[in-house]
Amino acid sequence: MDEALRDPDTVAALHRIHPGDDVAECLARAAWTVIAEPGDAAAGALIEALGPEDALAVALGAGLQSSEWSATGRASRVLAEGRARWRPRARGDALRQAIRGADEVGARLLTPGDEHWPASLDDLGPHTPIALWVRGDASALSCAPRVSVVGARAATGYGEQVAAELAGDLASAGVVIVSGGAYGIDGAAHRAALGVQGTTVAFLAGGVDRAYPIGHRRLFCSRSPAMARWSASRRAEPRRRSGASSHAIA
Repeated sequence: MDEALRDPDTVAALHRIHPGDDVAECLARAAWTVIAEPGDAAAGALIEALGPEDALAVALGAGLQSSEWSATGRASRVLAEGRARWRPRARGDALRQAIRGADEVGARLLTPGDEHWPASLDDLGPHTPIALWVRGDASALSCAPRVSVVGARAATGYGEQVAAELAGDLASAGVVIVSGGAYGIDGAAHRAALGVQGTTVAFLAGGVDRAYPIGHRRLFCSRSPAMARWSASRRAEPRRRSGASSHAIA
């Protein structure tokens, strides 16, 4: 992290994807999205207790000792297990690549407290995303009402038809459609919402610099201003995130 802070190009890119003065906290949250899988409860609890910067120092074995954060043997074991996951991924080049890659594709880094942060995600507790990498119209994340339309990848034709009718009707009434990015029901919901010029948001299972699955590349690269896309920089849990960010699930 210190290495990234000393890199003027990385800091300049960080300011473009997340304007503001608190560069160190923003960089720490970006680093956490690189070293921790989405939904990592140990990372979430550590950040909640210490803040993203001190938590990162503890995670990488510097700064505060684990005993100052946890008073129980179980918590110490959880931290030790977390460190075993996080440390192999803690590479300065990976963090710089994530920030510069987001900048190159016009993405933003959204953090808790930002204007369009979906507050309903906070209901996930320690599983709450540390940050969101966002492409498209970020205001769609805070629009209301929002309904998640999710389902099977290997859906039947009838299932996709019902999902499309439901998503299309809701979107035409001004409801924001939220889903994952998978084949089947997810894709049918997005296509139907876009087909009526509605607003749709996709939680992706890969980084914002790539379409996943590749067969939905054209869908995710739609020029429609109503299409917003976001994901963590590593593998995400699209259905859980899309459900938590919505007011209803279909």
